[in-house]
Amino acid sequence: QVQLVESGGDLAQPGGSLRLSCAASGFTFSSYAMSWARQAPGKGLEWVSGIYSDGSFTYYADSVKGRFTISRDNAKNTLYLQMNSLKPEDTALYVCAKARSVVTPSSQLTKLGHYDYWGQGTQVTVSS
Repeated sequence: QVQLVESGGDLAQPGGSLRLSCAASGFTFSSYAMSWARQAPGKGLEWVSGIYSDGSFTYYADSVKGRFTISRDNAKNTLYLQMNSLKPEDTALYVCAKARSVVTPSSQLTKLGHYDYWGQGTQVTVSS
């Protein structure tokens, strides 16, 4: 069955960096777009960044653009999120998600409803 397992979350200082990983199994990872989303305490799930199946197209929420970089290694079935210049407002549970279909129009990449499997998440806390 599909499994998505995130790791790399930690306590970081403002201005610091973290790298999140999402290990995927149970499906042909290289065929599907993937995304990261996050849920801050007391708030709803927020889409953060997405990447096409071959890594040719990436997209970011305005709140993280220029600070976060999404990437993937299809040979290792792993999705990454490099997080730089962290801010306290980045504090959240970060989850990775698999697209519902192999065809992902760019207009759908940012839509949470386009994803059908989600990991359990990894906690990122940014505080001095």
